[in-house]
Formats: sequence, C-alpha cells, structure tokens
Amino acid sequence: MRTLASVLASSLLLAGTARADMITVTIENLLPAGGLSFTPVWLGFHDGGFTNFAAGAPASDYDGIEAIAELGAGAAQMARFAASQPLGVQTMVADLNGAPVFSPGESRSVDITLDAVKNAFFSFASMLVPTNDLFLGDPGAIQLFDGGSFVGPITIDIHGSMVWDAGTESNSVLDGGAFVMGVDATRGTVEGGVIHLFLGDPGAPDYLSSLLGLTTADGGTISSTFGDETLIGRITIVPAPGAAMLAILSLARSRRR
Repeated sequence: MRTLASVLASSLLLAGTARADMITVTIENLLPAGGLSFTPVWLGFHDGGFTNFAAGAPASDYDGIEAIAELGAGAAQMARFAASQPLGVQTMVADLNGAPVFSPGESRSVDITLDAVKNAFFSFASMLVPTNDLFLGDPGAIQLFDGGSFVGPITIDIHGSMVWDAGTESNSVLDGGAFVMGVDATRGTVEGGVIHLFLGDPGAPDYLSSLLGLTTADGGTISSTFGDETLIGRITIVPAPGAAMLAILSLARSRRR
C-alpha cells in the first residue's frame, strides 16, 4: 500500500503536466504610508480573445475602462467582459480592512477556480486614487496556462512607469478627483484624449505635486506620490493549496483502483 507521502511525491512529479484549475491571486499595495491607494481590482480570466484596452485609443472604445479610471467602478467592465467571454471568469477583489481600496501596505489573497484551457489568460484593471483618471492595468493578455499546465508562479510588479492616464478627464484633482474629501468625483472637465502612459505627460510632475497634502475620503493624508521606478503594487498568482490537495486525493483514489 502506498503511503500519503509517496502519493504526495508522485503528485509533485506530475505537477508540470496536471491541470491546475485553482489558483491563489494575491494583490498588494507596496507604497509607503501616505502614498496613493488603488480601488478594488477587476480580474478577468479568458481565452486570450479579450482586449482590455489599447494605448493610443479613446477609453470610450473599451466600455468599462473609463468608469474604472474615473470612479473605480467595475460594473461596465464586467458587463463588457461577460458579453465578450461567456466562458470567462471574473471578479472584483476589494481590501477587507475599512474602505475597500487597497491603501499603502494592504493586501488580500483570493482563491479562484478556472478552466485551465478556456481561462488560460488574465487581464486586470484598477483606479489609482486620489486622481482624476489614472489607472493600473495591462493592455495585453497575460498567459497563465499553456496546454492546460500552469506556467507560473507569476509575479506582476507594477511600477510608476506603468500607470495609465485614460485621457477622459483633465488632470485637476480638485475638479472631479476621486477619493478626495469634499470633492465630487462625478464632476470634472472632459478631456477627450486617448489612453497613454501618465508619466509621459509634460504636466505629470505638477499634477503629482498637487496631490500632496490632500485629505482622502478615508481621512488619510497624501504625503508621497511616485516616479518611474516606484514599486506601486504587485499581483502574484500561484496554484492554490486546495488545488494541490485535490490532485493528491485524486491520485490516491486512482491508485486504489
């Protein structure tokens, strides 16, 4: 009779070829105290055919990105994804400590069950606050599985150079900026621009300086912002412990037959 230890060893040897349908996603805000936060993160798992957004295009071409970038609202993005990817899996991941935003130093891990073939790719989006329309995301599809096998562990480090400006609202944080005490985030001046990397704007340094000293909606004070190399956040994706246990039990049952 094989022992559990020998079954475990066998399952580890097979890990490269077995389908890993359950993953753990960890989201972290790595900015120091007094830094910016980001809103609940939309995660979409799909077949590679979903376009999150494209640099140089109006955000209005990708229904949902504008709402995330201006308000951190995910409903329109989720509706677009559901229509495009009927077999896709998606969720909004919020921090559970106080306000749902990920404040500096906060993190959360969630387990997600996927089909390793139909959900082999991954996209994400989140608003950076307090701002008018800055957001985090990847325009391309990030591969998680290849031929049913997990290609990770996957680590996505999000630096300041990767912050996007949706181009939908003029960058004046007291005019429609989100997550600012006393400011109506639904207002703001329409910009009519296109999606682009924020730090390429000539006005980016002045805009970031204007955030210093602001009181956020949860009562915090902004005392630092970010530069090109600043590590803002991290998304880590690994096989969930539960998935490994299911593989062990399945292998053990097959050995008994």
